Amino acid sequence: MTRTNDKFLCGLIGQGIQRSLTPAMQEAEARAQGLRLHYQLIDLDRTGQGTEALPTLIAAAKTMGFAGLNITYPCKQAVIPLLDELSDEARAMGAVNTVVFHADGHAVRTVGHNTDGSGWRWGFERALPDADLARVVLLGAGGAGSAIAHSVCRMRARELMIVDQDARRAAELAAELSRHYGGTRMGSSADAAQALARATGLVHATPTGMDKLPGMPLPASLLRPGLWVSEIVYFPLETELLKAARAAGCRVVDGGTMAVGQAIGAFELFTGRRADAARVDTHFHQLIQERE
Repeated sequence: MTRTNDKFLCGLIGQGIQRSLTPAMQEAEARAQGLRLHYQLIDLDRTGQGTEALPTLIAAAKTMGFAGLNITYPCKQAVIPLLDELSDEARAMGAVNTVVFHADGHAVRTVGHNTDGSGWRWGFERALPDADLARVVLLGAGGAGSAIAHSVCRMRARELMIVDQDARRAAELAAELSRHYGGTRMGSSADAAQALARATGLVHATPTGMDKLPGMPLPASLLRPGLWVSEIVYFPLETELLKAARAAGCRVVDGGTMAVGQAIGAFELFTGRRADAARVDTHFHQLIQERE
């Protein structure tokens, strides 16, 4: 995608997003590249709405000339029927976290992308390049979990066990992955203790642990030395899960690595320019320090 203008209007749709660092990251990288980018939070909690607001919001963004939108919980799957086209990545994962608006004459086409999986992998491989992927447990089969599951399979994990409170959703995701990736053994369960018994690593991909949803997604007693733990929640950066994992002797990857990876991917989709990864990462950690 090539964009020739230097002024961009972007935003984020989701619930409980007021403390998101995405606006500051996107705007700072744009300034560093001599671009003008305004990033607007569109928080459904502010109006007491849910995913039913998406048709109106997408239509309004088209009218207002948005370059793109990031999409987060709980809208990543609900937004799909409203879009004109999906990237191969988004289609395979069944979830969208980035929508790009393309002017086509007098019409505007909406294209859904997904940078969750690539963003998670970008950060994970930098933090734990030697991680044992023999048996990975993924906690959460929603939009982010689905995207990460695809990345785990592409990283040639030998076995992937998907755990979700919705057993049917976990089983459906495992079956879908089995059709795409023959080299990884798939399974699903509603029992985290059973799944973690022989695991080498755990990826947490639910909203539990966010400021809005504090707490632990599983009992701390299930964590043990030799198990690596990857978190997707980044605010707070040190979630209750990561604190418990460190105390148990686990190697950990915080959610900030995925946040930076996602931001880098979204910036390129919105502007057509490559982000400076080191600069975005440095700015992210500066923002975290300021917030804390």
